[in-house]
Amino acid sequence: MAARPDARSGYCAATRTFRSKRADVPLPADADLDVVRFLASRRHAGVVALVDAATGHRVTFQELWRAVEGAATALAAPPLSLRKGQVALILSPNSVHFPVATIGEISATPPDPTRRRDRVTQDDPATLLYSSGTTGPSKGVVATHRSLISMVQIIMSRFRLEASNRTETFLCTVPMFHVYGLVAFATGLLGCGATIVVLSKYELPEMLRAINEYGVTYLPLVPPILVAMLAHPNRLPLGGLRKVLSGGAPLSKELIEGFKEKYPQVEILQGYGLTESTAIGASTDSAEESSRYGTAGLLSPSTEAKIVDPETGEALPVNRTGELWIRGPYVMKGYFKNAEATQSTLTPDGWLKTGDLCYIDEDGYLFVVDRLKELIKYKGYQVPPAELEALLLTHPEIEDVAVIPFPDREVGQFPMAYVVRKKGSNLSEREVMEFVAKQVAPYKKVRKVAFVAEIPKNASGKILRKDLIKLATSKSKL
Repeated sequence: MAARPDARSGYCAATRTFRSKRADVPLPADADLDVVRFLASRRHAGVVALVDAATGHRVTFQELWRAVEGAATALAAPPLSLRKGQVALILSPNSVHFPVATIGEISATPPDPTRRRDRVTQDDPATLLYSSGTTGPSKGVVATHRSLISMVQIIMSRFRLEASNRTETFLCTVPMFHVYGLVAFATGLLGCGATIVVLSKYELPEMLRAINEYGVTYLPLVPPILVAMLAHPNRLPLGGLRKVLSGGAPLSKELIEGFKEKYPQVEILQGYGLTESTAIGASTDSAEESSRYGTAGLLSPSTEAKIVDPETGEALPVNRTGELWIRGPYVMKGYFKNAEATQSTLTPDGWLKTGDLCYIDEDGYLFVVDRLKELIKYKGYQVPPAELEALLLTHPEIEDVAVIPFPDREVGQFPMAYVVRKKGSNLSEREVMEFVAKQVAPYKKVRKVAFVAEIPKNASGKILRKDLIKLATSKSKL
């Protein structure tokens, strides 16, 4: 008899793996099905696919697919003659034209049946996106048609849009060139009849106007936008907004509680993923799941996970911290022209080494402790920067913070904090260090502080630690 995972945690002691507690999503059996034909075959009651937030211009689904067909035909014709195996670059801000260009490029035109090499299969590359590059050089991530199809199915399952009698309206605040925006808007939500209102760039007043003018019900965003909404002195008008979908970086308990108190009618959902996993690897899909503070949620459908000790390679059980490995139909094909990085990140049997230090609790919830590469090594001890950042953010005079490893000959590295003071604060370096020292073990103490106007972050809200490390070490050499 095959080993079965524990119903509560999803952990199987025999295989030392975790299995998603969510039902698997159905995947098409046709190996020659590409993501564009898959999306086009979806039946839904939606009429308006895209709305330009600035002008109010609406694009119906019928107009969208007509434009996609025209774009694909033009790209396949001379002088471009785009074919399978070639790469086309899109250089554009968010726009109602972005999904048209993206889907048009992925489809080309119907293949010539006499030219088998032109036939697109689920295993063929579909997109080439670049990783965040917060700790090192950014790498090109190749996702297949199967990756995108499976992620579309997961998104539709997550929001249960097919079972809904109403057409939901999503506001696109996140960049479409990022995996978060591409999968959610250019592919995922277009497959189930939702309306996407597109902001060319994020500005809080414009976002609020769009929410109210177009009846937005779902608001995908990154944490800095949530912080701005909470920090605003007034209670912002959010119309009929029902759900906020946060991704890109974890939310603190204080931020979640503060937002729920200020906007009780809005539910916060979170998601965890990487460019290498084609977005969502775990998520909170209800208010009950989101109430478990600090969690990234339950594993996505059709997902397996391992928690692996970075030192020994041993797969760990419930409530033990190690590197998260995940396996599922959405995992990338590999890194573009980088076999060495691919081999160090993907195992031969399909496990993706995420580089995130995590644990899964007795109820199957994933908790992200920190990036494995970002751990501060102090006298052999490992200090997670995110733990210190979460603590510092509870200080009433701190607006934002980032903790980095500062090199030291005697101890190896020690925690250094870059702090953004709240307006009017005169918080000192000594006060910051004493605040931390009272609440942590000696090896976790912050031993250097610098005050800055803002913390550098990428488009998805992740701290660019490598930039701060470069700044800190360059100043120390002066």
